[in-house]
Amino acid sequence: VQLQASGGGLVQAGGSLRLSCTASGRTSTNNGMGWFRQAPGKEREFVASISWNGHYTYYGESVKGRFTISREYASNTMYLQMNSLKPEDTALYYCAVARRAVAGTGANEYTRWGQGTQVTVSS
Repeated sequence: VQLQASGGGLVQAGGSLRLSCTASGRTSTNNGMGWFRQAPGKEREFVASISWNGHYTYYGESVKGRFTISREYASNTMYLQMNSLKPEDTALYYCAVARRAVAGTGANEYTRWGQGTQVTVSS
């Protein structure tokens, strides 16, 4: 499975972006997926995850109420709608496929990672 993340960019505080992550190759719809982010000098941080059937979603505390994760099975694509962006949301955002059907918050629960897409929020 290869993951291609896109949609990052430069946005002013309060603005919105939508990230996409498209899976190709030997894809499976039986696995959960998630988003993580990493800012310079900081550890990788869990952002959001979604179960294989889309029924369960989890969010990091810092993004709850502002970000929404979703997935579209026909196109093997996962999305992250990011609203009310803050400068502290600036980071490289990674998408990943989980080992299991329901994806949690730990990076070790994920087996495949995309290359990352940069999000920069100016104040």
